[in-house]
Amino acid sequence: MTFSGTGRLVLVATPIGNLGDLSARAVDALRSAALICCEDTRRTGKLLQHAGVRGVPMAITNDHTEHVRIAEVLELLAGGRDVALVSDAGTPGISDPGEHLARAVIEAGYLVSAVPGPAALVMALVVSGFDTTRFVFEGFLPRSGSDRTRRLADVAGERRTIVLYEAPHRVARTIDDLSHHCGGGRRVALARELTKLHEEIWRGTLSEAAAHLAEREPRGEYVVVVDGAPPPPESDDHAITAALRAEMARGATRKAAVATVTADLGVQKRRVFDIATSLPRPEAPR
Repeated sequence: MTFSGTGRLVLVATPIGNLGDLSARAVDALRSAALICCEDTRRTGKLLQHAGVRGVPMAITNDHTEHVRIAEVLELLAGGRDVALVSDAGTPGISDPGEHLARAVIEAGYLVSAVPGPAALVMALVVSGFDTTRFVFEGFLPRSGSDRTRRLADVAGERRTIVLYEAPHRVARTIDDLSHHCGGGRRVALARELTKLHEEIWRGTLSEAAAHLAEREPRGEYVVVVDGAPPPPESDDHAITAALRAEMARGATRKAAVATVTADLGVQKRRVFDIATSLPRPEAPR
């Protein structure tokens, strides 16, 4: 329950490159805040100067200080003051600090609001040319180890469009890994310097992307948009029948065999059921 007459935490989206993308509502929210939580006071200070916002104190809120900032923010909210939260670029909480502070404010019963605006993942997705009706955002992949391998395997099998973030000095390796797991023919879009003077959107296959990156020195953070995995080839009735017979020969009931084959072959359950009912029941072991 939200406390009556108290302040609110406002997550304010800021430009990802072009300062002209700062909205009027964002400026109003920053100007009226009692405190602006930000990753870097120098960078946010330049943004405030551009927006003509003066006299609002700033507090560093990054991966190391986000938890210690909670008490200060809650005290201001309790006094009826608003607090604004910004990241260096884009929407706070999306691969940037903000998630923990917002959750703490919500759990304390205060209002959390947002001023929507720029998000690199959304811009890259809509200009990629891939399916935008269903997509997943993976953020930054783990840098190494089994966690990275598992995430790459998840990406390879994902049917929806996948959006990733990657640093310039790691993007070539990530593209090589994606090509290994997804196949070099999978389509990809590489977006960099979004909204800036040298904005670039490159489209091709993962194999072509590897060659493209090998010819240049990557600069600026990348948004990598990977086309979803193609659907598995349609199984014919003979394959379904063989799979059902094999399951029932191992002792599975008809119902269990239908469930297993439906999941393994990725076909409609009704189709598998109809084929299963036409098969003779396996003989009980003597």
